[in-house]
Amino acid sequence: MILNKFNFCIFLFFILYQTNATSKISTDKDFNPRYLSNYLSAIISYNNQNNENSIKYFNASKNLINKHDSYLKDYVFALVLNGEVEKAIFQVKSNKNQNKNFFFEADLLLILENFKKKKFKENILLLSKLKKYNNLNNYNQLIYDTLKDYNLLFLEKKISKVNKNLGKLNSINKAFFYCYLNHPETSSKFLKIIENDEGGYSRYLFFYLNYLIKNNLYENTHKLADKIKLIGSNLLVAQSKFWIQNSEFNKIKNLFSCQKENNLLSEFFYLISNLFSVSQEYEKSNFYGYLSNYLNPDFNFNNIQIIENYFDTNKLDTAKILLKQIDDKDQIFHWFKLKKLSQVISEDKNDEEALVYIEEKFNNYKNPPINILLDMGNIYKRNKKFKKSIEVYTQVLNQLDYKSEIFAEILYRRGGSYERIGEHFKSDKDLIDSLNIRPNDPYVMNYLAYGWLDRNYKIEEAISMLEKAYQQKQDDPYIIDSVGWGYYLTKNFINAEKFLQRAIKLMPRDPIVNDHYGDVLWKLNRKIQARYYWKSAFESNYADDELKIKISGKLLNGL
Repeated sequence: MILNKFNFCIFLFFILYQTNATSKISTDKDFNPRYLSNYLSAIISYNNQNNENSIKYFNASKNLINKHDSYLKDYVFALVLNGEVEKAIFQVKSNKNQNKNFFFEADLLLILENFKKKKFKENILLLSKLKKYNNLNNYNQLIYDTLKDYNLLFLEKKISKVNKNLGKLNSINKAFFYCYLNHPETSSKFLKIIENDEGGYSRYLFFYLNYLIKNNLYENTHKLADKIKLIGSNLLVAQSKFWIQNSEFNKIKNLFSCQKENNLLSEFFYLISNLFSVSQEYEKSNFYGYLSNYLNPDFNFNNIQIIENYFDTNKLDTAKILLKQIDDKDQIFHWFKLKKLSQVISEDKNDEEALVYIEEKFNNYKNPPINILLDMGNIYKRNKKFKKSIEVYTQVLNQLDYKSEIFAEILYRRGGSYERIGEHFKSDKDLIDSLNIRPNDPYVMNYLAYGWLDRNYKIEEAISMLEKAYQQKQDDPYIIDSVGWGYYLTKNFINAEKFLQRAIKLMPRDPIVNDHYGDVLWKLNRKIQARYYWKSAFESNYADDELKIKISGKLLNGL
Protein backbone atom coordinates (compact mmCIF):
# COMPACT_ATOMS: atom_id res chain seq x y z
CA MET A 1 0.00 0.00 0.00
CA ILE A 2 2.69 2.46 1.05
CA LEU A 3 5.17 1.56 -1.65
CA ASN A 4 3.28 3.41 -4.35
CA LYS A 5 3.43 6.62 -2.28
CA PHE A 6 7.19 6.53 -1.77
CA ASN A 7 8.30 8.61 -4.76
CA PHE A 8 5.44 11.04 -4.27
CA CYS A 9 6.45 11.69 -0.65
CA ILE A 10 10.07 12.36 -1.63
CA PHE A 11 8.86 14.88 -4.21
CA LEU A 12 6.41 16.45 -1.77
CA PHE A 13 9.07 16.70 0.92
CA PHE A 14 11.47 18.68 -1.23
CA ILE A 15 8.76 20.97 -2.61
CA LEU A 16 7.41 21.82 0.83
CA TYR A 17 10.85 22.13 2.36
CA GLN A 18 12.04 24.51 -0.32
CA THR A 19 8.82 26.53 -0.10
CA ASN A 20 9.23 26.87 3.64
CA ALA A 21 12.91 27.81 3.31
CA THR A 22 12.29 30.61 0.84
CA SER A 23 9.30 32.13 2.56
CA LYS A 24 9.10 33.48 6.09
CA ILE A 25 5.33 33.41 5.91
CA SER A 26 3.35 30.19 6.18
CA THR A 27 -0.38 29.83 5.72
CA ASP A 28 -0.31 27.04 8.34
CA LYS A 29 1.32 28.17 11.56
CA ASP A 30 1.47 24.56 12.75
CA PHE A 31 3.45 23.39 9.75
CA ASN A 32 6.97 22.14 10.40
CA PRO A 33 9.03 20.48 7.65
CA ARG A 34 10.26 18.06 10.31
CA TYR A 35 6.77 16.48 10.36
CA LEU A 36 7.03 15.62 6.68
CA SER A 37 10.57 14.37 7.16
CA ASN A 38 9.38 12.07 9.92
CA TYR A 39 6.48 10.90 7.75
CA LEU A 40 8.92 10.08 4.98
CA SER A 41 11.11 8.20 7.47
CA ALA A 42 8.03 6.32 8.67
CA ILE A 43 7.25 5.21 5.13
CA ILE A 44 10.85 4.12 4.48
CA SER A 45 10.89 2.13 7.73
CA TYR A 46 7.52 0.63 6.86
CA ASN A 47 8.67 -0.45 3.41
CA ASN A 48 11.65 -2.14 5.06
CA GLN A 49 9.22 -3.85 7.47
CA ASN A 50 10.98 -2.15 10.38
CA ASN A 51 7.72 -1.80 12.23
CA GLU A 52 9.03 -0.33 15.48
CA ASN A 53 10.87 2.49 13.70
CA SER A 54 7.89 3.20 11.45
CA ILE A 55 5.64 3.64 14.51
CA LYS A 56 8.22 5.92 16.13
CA TYR A 57 8.32 8.20 13.06
CA PHE A 58 4.54 8.15 12.62
CA ASN A 59 4.15 9.23 16.23
CA ALA A 60 6.59 12.08 15.60
CA SER A 61 4.57 13.37 12.64
CA LYS A 62 1.01 13.13 13.99
CA ASN A 63 0.31 16.77 13.11
CA LEU A 64 -0.14 15.58 9.50
CA ILE A 65 -2.97 13.23 10.41
CA ASN A 66 -5.65 15.64 9.15
CA LYS A 67 -3.47 17.42 6.59
CA HIS A 68 -2.33 14.51 4.45
CA ASP A 69 -4.99 12.32 2.85
CA SER A 70 -3.24 8.99 3.26
CA TYR A 71 -1.53 9.59 6.61
CA LEU A 72 -4.20 7.96 8.79
CA LYS A 73 -4.37 4.87 6.59
CA ASP A 74 -0.58 4.50 6.54
CA TYR A 75 -0.40 4.93 10.31
CA VAL A 76 -3.20 2.44 10.99
CA PHE A 77 -1.61 -0.18 8.75
CA ALA A 78 1.76 0.33 10.45
CA LEU A 79 0.20 -0.12 13.90
CA VAL A 80 -1.61 -3.32 12.93
CA LEU A 81 1.52 -4.72 11.30
CA ASN A 82 3.36 -4.04 14.53
CA GLY A 83 0.74 -6.09 16.39
CA GLU A 84 -0.80 -2.96 17.97
CA VAL A 85 -4.37 -3.49 16.80
CA GLU A 86 -5.99 -1.79 19.79
CA LYS A 87 -3.89 1.34 19.22
CA ALA A 88 -4.93 1.29 15.55
CA ILE A 89 -8.58 1.15 16.61
CA PHE A 90 -8.01 4.05 19.00
CA GLN A 91 -6.54 6.16 16.16
CA VAL A 92 -9.49 5.35 13.92
CA LYS A 93 -12.01 6.28 16.64
CA SER A 94 -10.11 9.47 17.49
CA ASN A 95 -10.21 10.68 13.90
CA LYS A 96 -13.46 9.32 12.50
CA ASN A 97 -15.22 12.70 12.79
CA GLN A 98 -12.27 14.77 11.60
CA ASN A 99 -10.91 12.75 8.71
CA LYS A 100 -13.05 12.60 5.59
CA ASN A 101 -10.81 10.06 3.91
CA PHE A 102 -11.95 6.99 5.79
CA PHE A 103 -11.17 3.63 4.24
CA PHE A 104 -12.42 0.06 4.26
CA GLU A 105 -9.95 -1.21 6.86
CA ALA A 106 -10.78 1.65 9.27
CA ASP A 107 -14.46 0.70 9.44
CA LEU A 108 -13.46 -2.95 9.55
CA LEU A 109 -11.46 -2.32 12.72
CA LEU A 110 -14.46 -0.64 14.35
CA ILE A 111 -16.61 -3.62 13.42
CA LEU A 112 -14.11 -6.05 14.95
CA GLU A 113 -14.02 -4.07 18.19
CA ASN A 114 -17.81 -4.32 18.35
CA PHE A 115 -17.60 -8.07 17.79
CA LYS A 116 -15.17 -8.37 20.69
CA LYS A 117 -17.53 -6.34 22.90
CA LYS A 118 -20.58 -8.28 21.61
CA LYS A 119 -22.15 -5.08 20.26
CA PHE A 120 -23.78 -6.87 17.34
CA LYS A 121 -26.63 -4.39 16.89
CA GLU A 122 -24.19 -1.52 16.40
CA ASN A 123 -22.50 -3.54 13.67
CA ILE A 124 -25.60 -3.45 11.49
CA LEU A 125 -25.00 0.23 10.68
CA LEU A 126 -21.23 -0.19 10.37
CA LEU A 127 -21.64 -3.12 8.00
CA SER A 128 -23.94 -1.05 5.79
CA LYS A 129 -21.19 1.61 5.68
CA LEU A 130 -18.65 -1.05 4.78
CA LYS A 131 -20.69 -2.01 1.74
CA LYS A 132 -20.73 1.57 0.46
CA TYR A 133 -17.02 1.64 -0.39
CA ASN A 134 -16.74 1.89 -4.16
CA ASN A 135 -13.51 -0.09 -4.22
CA LEU A 136 -14.92 -3.34 -2.88
CA ASN A 137 -12.62 -5.84 -4.57
CA ASN A 138 -13.24 -9.58 -4.43
CA TYR A 139 -11.56 -9.98 -1.04
CA ASN A 140 -13.33 -7.00 0.52
CA GLN A 141 -16.64 -8.26 -0.81
CA LEU A 142 -15.89 -11.66 0.68
CA ILE A 143 -15.08 -10.06 4.04
CA TYR A 144 -18.26 -7.96 3.97
CA ASP A 145 -20.51 -10.91 3.05
CA THR A 146 -19.01 -13.20 5.67
CA LEU A 147 -19.07 -10.65 8.50
CA LYS A 148 -22.67 -9.83 7.70
CA ASP A 149 -23.56 -13.53 7.97
CA TYR A 150 -21.67 -13.87 11.24
CA ASN A 151 -23.36 -10.79 12.71
CA LEU A 152 -26.76 -12.26 11.88
CA LEU A 153 -25.68 -15.56 13.43
CA PHE A 154 -24.48 -13.92 16.66
CA LEU A 155 -27.39 -11.52 16.95
CA GLU A 156 -30.35 -13.73 16.03
CA LYS A 157 -28.84 -17.23 16.24
CA LYS A 158 -29.87 -17.71 12.62
CA ILE A 159 -27.98 -18.84 9.54
CA SER A 160 -28.39 -16.65 6.48
CA LYS A 161 -30.43 -18.30 3.74
CA VAL A 162 -28.91 -16.16 1.00
CA ASN A 163 -26.85 -18.40 -1.30
CA LYS A 164 -23.42 -16.93 -2.03
CA ASN A 165 -20.99 -18.21 -4.61
CA LEU A 166 -18.02 -18.52 -2.26
CA GLY A 167 -16.82 -21.95 -3.36
CA LYS A 168 -15.25 -24.07 -0.62
CA LEU A 169 -15.67 -21.21 1.84
CA ASN A 170 -19.43 -21.87 1.83
CA SER A 171 -18.79 -25.32 3.32
CA ILE A 172 -16.26 -23.98 5.83
CA ASN A 173 -18.56 -21.19 7.02
CA LYS A 174 -21.52 -23.52 7.27
CA ALA A 175 -19.56 -26.00 9.42
CA PHE A 176 -18.63 -23.20 11.84
CA PHE A 177 -22.20 -21.78 11.83
CA TYR A 178 -23.59 -25.20 12.74
CA CYS A 179 -20.90 -25.69 15.38
CA TYR A 180 -21.72 -22.33 16.97
CA LEU A 181 -25.38 -23.33 17.22
CA ASN A 182 -24.39 -26.82 18.43
CA HIS A 183 -26.49 -28.21 15.59
CA PRO A 184 -26.70 -32.04 15.37
CA GLU A 185 -25.45 -31.91 11.75
CA THR A 186 -22.17 -30.26 12.76
CA SER A 187 -20.19 -33.50 12.35
CA SER A 188 -21.47 -34.06 8.83
CA LYS A 189 -20.56 -30.49 7.84
CA PHE A 190 -16.96 -30.87 9.04
CA LEU A 191 -16.66 -34.30 7.45
CA LYS A 192 -17.82 -32.86 4.13
CA ILE A 193 -14.82 -30.50 4.17
CA ILE A 194 -12.33 -33.12 5.36
CA GLU A 195 -13.39 -35.98 3.09
CA ASN A 196 -13.43 -33.79 -0.02
CA ASP A 197 -10.06 -32.18 0.68
CA GLU A 198 -8.88 -31.04 -2.75
CA GLY A 199 -6.85 -27.97 -1.83
CA GLY A 200 -5.04 -28.08 1.48
CA TYR A 201 -8.07 -27.91 3.77
CA SER A 202 -6.84 -30.70 6.08
CA ARG A 203 -6.45 -27.90 8.66
CA TYR A 204 -10.17 -28.29 9.35
CA LEU A 205 -9.55 -31.76 10.73
CA PHE A 206 -8.21 -29.92 13.81
CA PHE A 207 -11.52 -28.09 14.27
CA TYR A 208 -13.47 -31.32 13.95
CA LEU A 209 -11.23 -32.92 16.58
CA ASN A 210 -11.79 -29.85 18.74
CA TYR A 211 -15.56 -30.27 18.34
CA LEU A 212 -15.41 -33.97 19.28
CA ILE A 213 -13.32 -33.25 22.39
CA LYS A 214 -15.64 -30.44 23.51
CA ASN A 215 -18.51 -32.92 23.30
CA ASN A 216 -16.54 -35.59 25.22
CA LEU A 217 -16.52 -37.94 22.22
CA TYR A 218 -13.06 -39.28 23.07
CA GLU A 219 -13.42 -42.66 21.41
CA ASN A 220 -14.25 -40.98 18.09
CA THR A 221 -11.40 -38.54 18.67
CA HIS A 222 -8.83 -41.34 19.08
CA LYS A 223 -10.13 -43.24 16.06
CA LEU A 224 -9.83 -40.15 13.89
CA ALA A 225 -6.40 -39.23 15.26
CA ASP A 226 -5.11 -42.76 14.56
CA LYS A 227 -5.95 -42.26 10.88
CA ILE A 228 -3.86 -39.09 10.59
CA LYS A 229 -0.78 -39.64 8.43
CA LEU A 230 2.09 -37.50 9.67
CA ILE A 231 3.60 -37.25 6.19
CA GLY A 232 1.43 -34.84 4.24
CA SER A 233 -0.45 -33.40 7.21
CA ASN A 234 -0.06 -29.74 8.07
CA LEU A 235 1.68 -28.73 11.28
CA LEU A 236 -1.49 -28.13 13.29
CA VAL A 237 -3.05 -31.51 12.44
CA ALA A 238 0.23 -33.41 12.96
CA GLN A 239 0.72 -31.76 16.36
CA SER A 240 -2.90 -32.55 17.27
CA LYS A 241 -2.21 -36.24 16.69
CA PHE A 242 0.53 -36.14 19.34
CA TRP A 243 -1.59 -34.13 21.76
CA ILE A 244 -4.34 -36.75 21.50
CA GLN A 245 -1.92 -39.66 21.83
CA ASN A 246 -0.60 -38.03 25.02
CA SER A 247 -4.14 -37.24 26.25
CA GLU A 248 -3.35 -33.51 26.22
CA PHE A 249 -6.89 -32.65 25.23
CA ASN A 250 -6.82 -29.28 26.96
CA LYS A 251 -4.17 -28.07 24.53
CA ILE A 252 -6.71 -28.50 21.74
CA LYS A 253 -9.66 -27.17 23.76
CA ASN A 254 -7.82 -24.05 24.91
CA LEU A 255 -6.86 -22.96 21.41
CA PHE A 256 -10.34 -22.60 20.00
CA SER A 257 -14.03 -22.79 20.77
CA CYS A 258 -16.72 -22.48 18.13
CA GLN A 259 -19.02 -21.10 20.86
CA LYS A 260 -16.76 -18.03 21.11
CA GLU A 261 -17.58 -15.42 18.49
CA ASN A 262 -14.04 -14.00 18.43
CA ASN A 263 -12.56 -17.44 17.80
CA LEU A 264 -14.77 -18.00 14.76
CA LEU A 265 -13.87 -14.62 13.30
CA SER A 266 -10.19 -15.21 14.03
CA GLU A 267 -10.26 -18.35 11.92
CA PHE A 268 -11.98 -16.51 9.08
CA PHE A 269 -9.29 -13.82 9.04
CA TYR A 270 -6.58 -16.48 9.20
CA LEU A 271 -8.08 -17.85 5.99
CA ILE A 272 -8.06 -14.37 4.41
CA SER A 273 -4.41 -13.97 5.47
CA ASN A 274 -3.61 -17.28 3.82
CA LEU A 275 -5.33 -16.28 0.58
CA PHE A 276 -3.30 -13.07 0.37
CA SER A 277 -0.10 -14.98 1.11
CA VAL A 278 -0.77 -17.43 -1.71
CA SER A 279 -1.09 -14.48 -4.10
CA GLN A 280 2.16 -13.03 -2.61
CA GLU A 281 0.44 -9.94 -1.20
CA TYR A 282 2.42 -10.25 1.99
CA GLU A 283 1.56 -6.89 3.54
CA LYS A 284 -2.16 -7.60 3.40
CA SER A 285 -1.58 -11.18 4.51
CA ASN A 286 0.24 -9.96 7.61
CA PHE A 287 -2.41 -7.29 8.23
CA TYR A 288 -5.19 -9.89 8.37
CA GLY A 289 -2.92 -12.31 10.22
CA TYR A 290 -2.51 -9.78 13.04
CA LEU A 291 -6.28 -9.19 13.07
CA SER A 292 -6.71 -12.94 13.50
CA ASN A 293 -4.28 -12.86 16.41
CA TYR A 294 -6.12 -9.87 17.95
CA LEU A 295 -9.38 -11.83 17.90
CA ASN A 296 -7.89 -15.02 19.36
CA PRO A 297 -4.44 -14.45 20.91
CA ASP A 298 -4.50 -17.95 22.46
CA PHE A 299 -4.16 -19.48 18.97
CA ASN A 300 -0.59 -18.25 18.60
CA PHE A 301 0.26 -21.10 16.21
CA ASN A 302 -1.56 -19.03 13.58
CA ASN A 303 1.51 -16.78 13.66
CA ILE A 304 3.24 -19.42 11.54
CA GLN A 305 1.60 -17.85 8.47
CA ILE A 306 3.11 -14.48 9.36
CA ILE A 307 6.49 -16.11 10.07
CA GLU A 308 6.47 -17.73 6.63
CA ASN A 309 5.62 -14.36 5.09
CA TYR A 310 8.59 -12.73 6.82
CA PHE A 311 10.88 -15.48 5.50
CA ASP A 312 9.50 -15.04 1.99
CA THR A 313 10.30 -11.32 2.19
CA ASN A 314 13.68 -11.92 3.88
CA LYS A 315 12.70 -10.17 7.12
CA LEU A 316 14.41 -12.76 9.29
CA ASP A 317 14.93 -10.67 12.43
CA THR A 318 11.20 -10.00 12.66
CA ALA A 319 10.46 -13.68 12.04
CA LYS A 320 12.84 -14.69 14.85
CA ILE A 321 10.81 -12.63 17.35
CA LEU A 322 7.69 -14.66 16.55
CA LEU A 323 9.63 -17.94 16.49
CA LYS A 324 10.58 -17.40 20.14
CA GLN A 325 6.89 -17.66 21.05
CA ILE A 326 6.68 -21.30 19.91
CA ASP A 327 6.64 -23.72 22.85
CA ASP A 328 9.54 -26.20 22.76
CA LYS A 329 7.32 -28.86 24.37
CA ASP A 330 5.17 -29.22 21.24
CA GLN A 331 7.54 -31.30 19.13
CA ILE A 332 6.03 -30.74 15.67
CA PHE A 333 5.91 -26.97 16.08
CA HIS A 334 9.30 -27.05 17.81
CA TRP A 335 10.81 -28.86 14.80
CA PHE A 336 9.35 -26.20 12.53
CA LYS A 337 11.03 -23.58 14.72
CA LEU A 338 14.39 -25.39 14.54
CA LYS A 339 14.22 -25.64 10.75
CA LYS A 340 13.48 -21.94 10.45
CA LEU A 341 16.32 -21.02 12.82
CA SER A 342 18.59 -23.20 10.70
CA GLN A 343 17.44 -21.24 7.67
CA VAL A 344 18.39 -18.01 9.46
CA ILE A 345 21.88 -19.41 10.14
CA SER A 346 22.19 -20.31 6.47
CA GLU A 347 21.35 -16.75 5.46
CA ASP A 348 23.45 -15.04 8.15
CA LYS A 349 26.47 -17.37 7.99
CA ASN A 350 26.56 -20.36 5.61
CA ASP A 351 24.89 -23.66 4.72
CA GLU A 352 27.54 -25.71 6.54
CA GLU A 353 26.87 -24.10 9.92
CA ALA A 354 23.13 -24.35 9.32
CA LEU A 355 23.46 -28.09 8.67
CA VAL A 356 25.59 -28.59 11.80
CA TYR A 357 22.91 -26.80 13.85
CA ILE A 358 19.91 -28.76 12.54
CA GLU A 359 21.80 -32.08 12.61
CA GLU A 360 22.69 -31.55 16.28
CA LYS A 361 19.05 -30.77 17.10
CA PHE A 362 17.85 -33.77 15.11
CA ASN A 363 20.20 -36.09 16.96
CA ASN A 364 18.56 -35.02 20.24
CA TYR A 365 15.42 -36.88 19.17
CA LYS A 366 15.57 -40.40 20.62
CA ASN A 367 12.82 -41.67 18.35
CA PRO A 368 11.96 -38.98 15.77
CA PRO A 369 8.51 -39.24 14.17
CA ILE A 370 8.40 -40.20 10.53
CA ASN A 371 7.68 -36.69 9.23
CA ILE A 372 10.75 -35.32 11.02
CA LEU A 373 12.82 -38.20 9.64
CA LEU A 374 11.66 -37.34 6.14
CA ASP A 375 12.48 -33.66 6.65
CA MET A 376 15.99 -34.59 7.75
CA GLY A 377 16.48 -36.84 4.73
CA ASN A 378 15.46 -33.96 2.49
CA ILE A 379 17.81 -31.58 4.33
CA TYR A 380 20.73 -33.99 3.86
CA LYS A 381 19.92 -34.37 0.18
CA ARG A 382 19.58 -30.60 -0.33
CA ASN A 383 23.03 -30.21 1.25
CA LYS A 384 24.48 -32.95 -1.00
CA LYS A 385 25.02 -35.34 1.90
CA PHE A 386 23.65 -38.13 -0.22
CA LYS A 387 24.84 -41.12 1.82
CA LYS A 388 23.24 -39.72 4.96
CA SER A 389 20.04 -38.95 3.05
CA ILE A 390 19.94 -42.59 1.87
CA GLU A 391 20.26 -43.82 5.48
CA VAL A 392 17.39 -41.63 6.65
CA TYR A 393 15.16 -42.34 3.63
CA THR A 394 15.66 -46.06 4.32
CA GLN A 395 14.41 -45.57 7.89
CA VAL A 396 11.35 -43.80 6.49
CA LEU A 397 10.67 -46.57 3.97
CA ASN A 398 10.85 -49.20 6.73
CA GLN A 399 7.84 -47.54 8.40
CA LEU A 400 5.63 -47.27 5.31
CA ASP A 401 3.25 -49.52 3.41
CA TYR A 402 5.29 -50.69 0.41
CA LYS A 403 2.30 -50.25 -1.91
CA SER A 404 1.48 -46.68 -0.90
CA GLU A 405 1.92 -43.51 -2.93
CA ILE A 406 4.27 -42.03 -0.34
CA PHE A 407 6.44 -45.19 -0.48
CA ALA A 408 6.82 -44.60 -4.22
CA GLU A 409 7.73 -40.94 -3.57
CA ILE A 410 10.48 -41.84 -1.05
CA LEU A 411 11.87 -44.48 -3.44
CA TYR A 412 12.12 -41.69 -6.04
CA ARG A 413 14.01 -39.46 -3.61
CA ARG A 414 16.34 -42.23 -2.44
CA GLY A 415 16.91 -43.29 -6.04
CA GLY A 416 18.01 -39.75 -6.82
CA SER A 417 20.52 -39.85 -3.97
CA TYR A 418 21.92 -43.18 -5.16
CA GLU A 419 22.31 -41.69 -8.65
CA ARG A 420 24.25 -38.71 -7.29
CA ILE A 421 26.88 -40.98 -5.70
CA GLY A 422 27.17 -43.15 -8.81
CA GLU A 423 25.36 -46.24 -7.50
CA HIS A 424 23.40 -46.61 -10.72
CA PHE A 425 22.11 -50.15 -10.16
CA LYS A 426 20.49 -49.19 -6.83
CA SER A 427 19.24 -45.93 -8.31
CA ASP A 428 17.62 -47.68 -11.27
CA LYS A 429 16.00 -50.25 -8.97
CA ASP A 430 14.47 -47.59 -6.70
CA LEU A 431 13.18 -45.55 -9.64
CA ILE A 432 11.75 -48.59 -11.45
CA ASP A 433 10.13 -49.83 -8.22
CA SER A 434 8.62 -46.36 -7.79
CA LEU A 435 7.17 -46.57 -11.31
CA ASN A 436 5.72 -50.00 -10.54
CA ILE A 437 3.66 -48.34 -7.80
CA ARG A 438 2.92 -45.13 -9.75
CA PRO A 439 3.09 -46.11 -13.43
CA ASN A 440 3.98 -43.30 -15.86
CA ASP A 441 4.81 -40.74 -13.16
CA PRO A 442 6.31 -37.98 -15.35
CA TYR A 443 8.99 -36.84 -12.89
CA VAL A 444 10.25 -40.32 -12.07
CA MET A 445 10.32 -41.22 -15.78
CA ASN A 446 12.19 -38.01 -16.52
CA TYR A 447 14.81 -38.64 -13.82
CA LEU A 448 15.36 -42.27 -14.80
CA ALA A 449 15.45 -41.54 -18.54
CA TYR A 450 17.80 -38.58 -18.16
CA GLY A 451 20.18 -40.73 -16.09
CA TRP A 452 20.16 -43.38 -18.82
CA LEU A 453 20.85 -40.78 -21.48
CA ASP A 454 23.70 -39.36 -19.44
CA ARG A 455 25.22 -42.87 -19.20
CA ASN A 456 24.50 -43.60 -22.87
CA TYR A 457 22.35 -46.51 -21.69
CA LYS A 458 19.07 -47.76 -23.18
CA ILE A 459 18.79 -44.62 -25.33
CA GLU A 460 15.66 -45.63 -27.26
CA GLU A 461 13.81 -46.74 -24.12
CA ALA A 462 14.86 -43.54 -22.38
CA ILE A 463 13.54 -41.37 -25.21
CA SER A 464 10.26 -43.31 -25.18
CA MET A 465 9.91 -42.59 -21.45
CA LEU A 466 10.70 -38.93 -22.00
CA GLU A 467 8.04 -38.66 -24.69
CA LYS A 468 5.48 -40.10 -22.24
CA ALA A 469 6.60 -37.68 -19.55
CA TYR A 470 6.44 -34.76 -22.00
CA GLN A 471 2.88 -35.61 -23.04
CA GLN A 472 1.83 -35.16 -19.41
CA LYS A 473 3.97 -32.10 -18.58
CA GLN A 474 4.51 -30.12 -21.75
CA ASP A 475 5.44 -26.91 -19.92
CA ASP A 476 7.86 -28.39 -17.41
CA PRO A 477 11.33 -26.97 -18.21
CA TYR A 478 13.24 -29.95 -16.77
CA ILE A 479 11.32 -32.42 -18.89
CA ILE A 480 11.66 -30.18 -21.95
CA ASP A 481 15.43 -30.05 -21.38
CA SER A 482 15.60 -33.84 -21.05
CA VAL A 483 13.67 -34.36 -24.31
CA GLY A 484 15.96 -31.91 -26.09
CA TRP A 485 19.03 -33.67 -24.72
CA GLY A 486 17.63 -37.02 -25.89
CA TYR A 487 17.32 -35.65 -29.40
CA TYR A 488 20.88 -34.29 -29.14
CA LEU A 489 22.31 -37.67 -28.17
CA THR A 490 20.55 -39.29 -31.13
CA LYS A 491 22.03 -36.55 -33.37
CA ASN A 492 18.66 -35.00 -34.20
CA PHE A 493 20.05 -31.51 -33.68
CA ILE A 494 17.17 -29.62 -35.29
CA ASN A 495 14.58 -31.02 -32.88
CA ALA A 496 17.09 -30.78 -30.03
CA GLU A 497 17.50 -27.05 -30.66
CA LYS A 498 13.73 -26.48 -30.64
CA PHE A 499 13.25 -28.12 -27.25
CA LEU A 500 16.40 -26.70 -25.65
CA GLN A 501 15.48 -23.21 -26.83
CA ARG A 502 12.14 -23.58 -25.01
CA ALA A 503 13.95 -24.82 -21.92
CA ILE A 504 16.36 -21.86 -21.93
CA LYS A 505 13.45 -19.42 -22.16
CA LEU A 506 11.81 -21.04 -19.13
CA MET A 507 15.04 -21.41 -17.12
CA PRO A 508 17.50 -18.81 -18.48
CA ARG A 509 19.83 -19.06 -15.46
CA ASP A 510 20.07 -22.83 -15.16
CA PRO A 511 23.70 -23.84 -15.89
CA ILE A 512 22.87 -27.32 -17.21
CA VAL A 513 20.28 -25.99 -19.66
CA ASN A 514 22.74 -23.32 -20.83
CA ASP A 515 25.42 -26.00 -21.26
CA HIS A 516 23.08 -28.22 -23.27
CA TYR A 517 21.91 -25.36 -25.45
CA GLY A 518 25.53 -24.37 -26.11
CA ASP A 519 26.30 -27.94 -27.22
CA VAL A 520 23.48 -28.09 -29.75
CA LEU A 521 24.30 -24.63 -31.11
CA TRP A 522 27.89 -25.76 -31.68
CA LYS A 523 26.66 -28.79 -33.60
CA LEU A 524 24.53 -26.47 -35.73
CA ASN A 525 27.68 -24.42 -36.48
CA ARG A 526 26.49 -21.42 -34.45
CA LYS A 527 29.73 -21.33 -32.53
CA ILE A 528 29.75 -17.73 -31.31
CA GLN A 529 26.31 -18.26 -29.74
CA ALA A 530 27.42 -21.61 -28.33
CA ARG A 531 30.33 -20.00 -26.48
CA TYR A 532 27.97 -17.33 -25.12
CA TYR A 533 25.75 -19.97 -23.45
CA TRP A 534 28.73 -22.02 -22.23
CA LYS A 535 30.18 -18.87 -20.67
CA SER A 536 26.83 -18.15 -19.02
CA ALA A 537 26.76 -21.69 -17.58
CA PHE A 538 30.39 -21.42 -16.42
CA GLU A 539 29.76 -18.13 -14.58
CA SER A 540 26.56 -19.32 -12.92
CA ASN A 541 26.55 -19.45 -9.13
CA TYR A 542 24.60 -22.70 -9.43
CA ALA A 543 27.21 -24.56 -11.50
CA ASP A 544 29.22 -27.14 -9.52
CA ASP A 545 32.97 -27.65 -9.96
CA GLU A 546 32.58 -30.75 -12.14
CA LEU A 547 30.39 -28.87 -14.62
CA LYS A 548 32.75 -25.88 -14.67
CA ILE A 549 35.75 -28.10 -15.49
CA LYS A 550 33.84 -29.66 -18.37
CA ILE A 551 32.71 -26.30 -19.73
CA SER A 552 36.17 -24.72 -19.46
CA GLY A 553 37.44 -27.32 -21.93
CA LYS A 554 34.64 -26.47 -24.36
CA LEU A 555 35.38 -22.76 -24.11
CA LEU A 556 38.99 -23.47 -25.09
CA ASN A 557 38.56 -26.16 -27.71
CA GLY A 558 34.86 -26.46 -28.58
CA LEU A 559 33.36 -29.92 -29.10
